[in-house]
Amino acid sequence: MASGNETAEPLAKGIIATARQAWGDLFRWKQRVVVTNELGESHTEWHAPEKLRNPISLFMLLSAQDWIYFLVGLFAWTADAFDFHALAIQTVKLSNYYGRTKTDISTAITLTLLLRSVGAAIFGLLGDRFGRKWPMVANLIVLGLLQIATIYSATFEQFLAVRSLFGLFMGGVYGNAVAMALENCPTEARGLMSGILQQGYALGYVLAACANLGVGGGTETWKTVFWIAAGLSIGAGLLRCCFPESKQFRAAKAAGLHVSAGDFWKETKSMLAKEWRMCLYCIILMTWFNYYAHTSQDSYTTFMLESKELPNDAATRASILMNTGACVGGTIIGYLSQFIGRRRAIIGAALISCCLVPAWILPETESGLSASGFMIQFFVQGAWGVVPIHLNELSPPAYRSTFPGLAYQLGNMVSSPAAQIVNAIAESHFVISKSGKLVDGYGPTMGIALAIVAVGIAVTAALGPEKRGRSFERAGPAGANIHGNIEKVMENVSMVDSKLHVATEVETKNEV
Repeated sequence: MASGNETAEPLAKGIIATARQAWGDLFRWKQRVVVTNELGESHTEWHAPEKLRNPISLFMLLSAQDWIYFLVGLFAWTADAFDFHALAIQTVKLSNYYGRTKTDISTAITLTLLLRSVGAAIFGLLGDRFGRKWPMVANLIVLGLLQIATIYSATFEQFLAVRSLFGLFMGGVYGNAVAMALENCPTEARGLMSGILQQGYALGYVLAACANLGVGGGTETWKTVFWIAAGLSIGAGLLRCCFPESKQFRAAKAAGLHVSAGDFWKETKSMLAKEWRMCLYCIILMTWFNYYAHTSQDSYTTFMLESKELPNDAATRASILMNTGACVGGTIIGYLSQFIGRRRAIIGAALISCCLVPAWILPETESGLSASGFMIQFFVQGAWGVVPIHLNELSPPAYRSTFPGLAYQLGNMVSSPAAQIVNAIAESHFVISKSGKLVDGYGPTMGIALAIVAVGIAVTAALGPEKRGRSFERAGPAGANIHGNIEKVMENVSMVDSKLHVATEVETKNEV
C-alpha cells in the first residue's frame, strides 16, 4: 500500500557513492528512509522530520520499567565516568605522590584507554550472547575492587599495572549500559534520552570534581576520591542485580529458543562480512569524538592550575561549572537531533565549539574560565549527546551491546595518547602567565588540538550515513536471527511491550 511519501533513490553502495549521497542528503530537509512492507519488500522514501514535541510528553512515553532500565544504565555510566575522571582531575596530586612528571602520570590514562577496547569486545559479545545483566554486574564490581587496588599501589609500576587492568574492565560498561538504557525507548523519545544518557560522562566528571573539591588539595587526599569511586561502582553493580534481564533475552528464554555458540558465531561472521564498512566508519567517527573529549577535558584542570595559576579550589569549581554546561548541552542538542537530524546536530555543535576556542583559553580569572568552559562544553558534549542513539541506530540490531561499545572503545584506543600528547607539547612550550612567569603552554596546545578535531568530526559526519528513527526493538538476540522461529520470540517481546506502549503509539499515529 502506498504511503503517500515521495519516492527516493535507493541507498548507495560503496564508500565513495555513500559519501556522495550522504553529503547531498545533508542539504535536503527530508530524510531518506528504507521502508519494508508486510511482504518483506523494501523501497526508499523521503520522510519529513518529526515535529518537536514537549519533552515532558516524551518522558511520559516511557513505562515504569523503561525508566528503571534507563536510570540504572545512566547510573552505571556515571559511575564508570567517575572512576576514569578520579585520576584525570588529580594528575598534579598523583605526580607529587609518586614523584613523577604529569606526562608520566598521564601514561596511566593512555594504558586505560588502550585496554578499554579489549574489554568492550569481550563484555560486549558476552552481553549480546548471554544477556546484558551479569556481564555488566561483573564489570562494575571488579571496577570498584580495582579502584581499591589503586589506592594500595605502593610503587608507580604497580599503579600502572592496576590501571591497565582497570581499563580492561572499564571497557565493557559503555556498550551494555547504552544498550540496556535505550533499546526499549520509544522512537520519538530517543534523541532526548540519548542526550541525557551520554551526560552520565559529564555528571561523573562533576561528581569527581566535587569530591576533589571536598577533600582539598593535599597530596594524600587523592585516595579518598578513589574510595568514593569504588563505592559508586560496586553500588551500581549491586543495584543492577536487583532488576531482571532485558526483554529480548527473557522472551527468547520463555520461547524455549536455545542459541548455541555455533549459531552466535555464524551470525557474527555474517554481520561482519556485511557491515564491515559501517564498523570502520563508526570507529573513525569515534576516534575523532574521543580526541574531542580528551583534548578538551583531561588536562583542563591542570591548565587552570599551571597556566592560569588558579588555586585548587578555584580550578575545581571552574571544572564543575564547565561540566554543568556539558550536561545541559548534551541534553538539549540530543533532544534537537530528533528534529534536525543526528548529523546536522553533530556538525553544528562541533563547528560552534571550534569558533569558541579563543574565548575558552584566553580568560585569566575563575569567573571568565568558568563561563567560557561552560559554553565550550555545552557544544562539545552537545555533539556527544547524539552519539549513543546515533551509534545504536547505525548498529546491526542484534549487536547493540557489542557494536556501539566496541566502536566507542576502539576510538578510545586510537585516541589514548591524547592526554600524553597535550601534556608533552604543553610542557615543552611556554607562555607568559598573568604574573609574568613562564608557564606550560596548555592553552594554545589544547585550543589548536580542539579546533583540528572539531573540523575532523564535522567532515566525517557530513560524509557518513544516518538512520534516524530506525526500528530495532523487535530484533532477536545475536544468533537467534538465523532461526526460522525467531518470529515467535519477537512476538513474545511485542506481547510484553504492547500493553505498555500501545496507547501512546496510537495517539502518535493519530497526530501524524
